[in-house]
Amino acid sequence: MYFDIGVNLTSHRFDSDCESVVERALEQGVNQMLITGTDEQESQLAADMAGRYELFSTAGVHPHNAASVSTNYIQHLARLAHLPRVRAIGECGLDFNRDFSPRELQKTVFEQQLELAVELQLPVFLHERDAFDDQLRLLKAYNSRLVGGVAHCFTGSRAQMEAYLDLGLYIGITGWLCDDKRGQTLREAVAHLPLSRLLLETDAPYLAPKTVRPRIRRNEPQYMPVIAQEVARLRQQELSLVQEAAWQNATTLFGGASL
Repeated sequence: MYFDIGVNLTSHRFDSDCESVVERALEQGVNQMLITGTDEQESQLAADMAGRYELFSTAGVHPHNAASVSTNYIQHLARLAHLPRVRAIGECGLDFNRDFSPRELQKTVFEQQLELAVELQLPVFLHERDAFDDQLRLLKAYNSRLVGGVAHCFTGSRAQMEAYLDLGLYIGITGWLCDDKRGQTLREAVAHLPLSRLLLETDAPYLAPKTVRPRIRRNEPQYMPVIAQEVARLRQQELSLVQEAAWQNATTLFGGASL
């Protein structure tokens, strides 16, 4: 069984066949998914989808969207977070690569979501790009009060991975691992990732594994086994060991595979 802990089912790229996407995933053993919320509206839609398809979701504001939050966005996220299928706060964090929102505002919105996660005792679903030092500093300030979380779509170095591990975080591995050019740093780091901290995700419709033949343009959760197989190959471990660890870790962090 697989638990895809990062699926952007609210993407317009799934508008025409979302139900079929879920069905294809189930056929490949992806028995649970966490639908990612990236702003107030998308978090609401993710929660609605989670109820419709008996999946889970997150509620949060991506750093790209920090500049467009409403005055009462935290209250809105809190209301969503009390729904039984909403299992984490996020996608939240810092992104200094594109700077779609001012950096200081990103930090403020991130910190407010960390405070919400502490208040509600929910794990955090983290995004970071080109902002590692600032993100780590903020996480350390709240770490003793957080109940855990995941470095979603991790693509960093072994040193960065170990810094997250020191905070008790899980590490989300995507199809980035299947790119032997761009993903080389991650491929080296994953060999040192404790199985007890491994989570698997597709980040669909993004980050399609480049090892899939014929090549695909749109990623789907049905390709979770491809990622797991590459993890097992790089670590020189049995696939079943990777599968079981990732499933157990996901159900531990997000409170079980079903209601």
